[in-house]
Amino acid sequence: MSLNLDLTGRVAVVTGGTRGVGAGIARSFLRAGAEVVVCARRPPDAPVTADGRTARFHAVDLREPAAVQDFFQSVAADHGRLDCLVNNAGGSPYRLLDGTSAERHARVVELNLIAPLTAALAAYEVMRDQPDGGSVIMIGSVSGTRPSPGTAAYGAAKAGLDNLARSMAVEWAPHVRVNTLVLGMVRTELSALHYGDEAGIAAVGATVPLGRLAEPTEIGDACVFLASDRAGYVNGASLHVHGGGERPAFLDAATVNQSKES
Repeated sequence: MSLNLDLTGRVAVVTGGTRGVGAGIARSFLRAGAEVVVCARRPPDAPVTADGRTARFHAVDLREPAAVQDFFQSVAADHGRLDCLVNNAGGSPYRLLDGTSAERHARVVELNLIAPLTAALAAYEVMRDQPDGGSVIMIGSVSGTRPSPGTAAYGAAKAGLDNLARSMAVEWAPHVRVNTLVLGMVRTELSALHYGDEAGIAAVGATVPLGRLAEPTEIGDACVFLASDRAGYVNGASLHVHGGGERPAFLDAATVNQSKES
């Protein structure tokens, strides 16, 4: 039995879909045949394309509820439907908790938790009236599953996002499914800013059990699956796409001690 992930005729919105992971997600939906709308505060340097098809861009600040509401109503009016929302927009600078005001940490929570809630509520208003319902996919992070020093507010927001998705999945079933992708490290055009040159990226990738960072399209392919009919009974799930996570530090320490004993 083939795994049919054809999304032809369906409409997907990818927030923050103009670069990095978001652009990879958008390209996967384009390859699956979906009509794709990407949004961000600023337009991309170049259109997001795949297989000769192009994602449509809308400028919107997801922290402005009225603008978000207008955006999703516009998508529904232009395309006649909305089948999937991928809440990808987010991020955080490196900020230790002390020395930074609570207000600045609150802005990180607003972008990574409140903004996805705002977008999901606006998308739900469209999806709930459709015979086929719809699907919401939250882009989470391993930072929400473990301590996240330097990005504590981001980690707390991502933990909250996962819980929010599970509550939505219960409240909005059976018409709208809600799931979370819990991401590890992904290789994007910004990887050098975080991990250094190619040697640094390779060294960081070596800490992952699969031996490398994920590619944005691999995240996109997982999103396409969750949006497809093949995931029709997947609801309230947290799918970890992190290459096996992180090798526990104590294992390396134990290896060092064993070598000394021998």
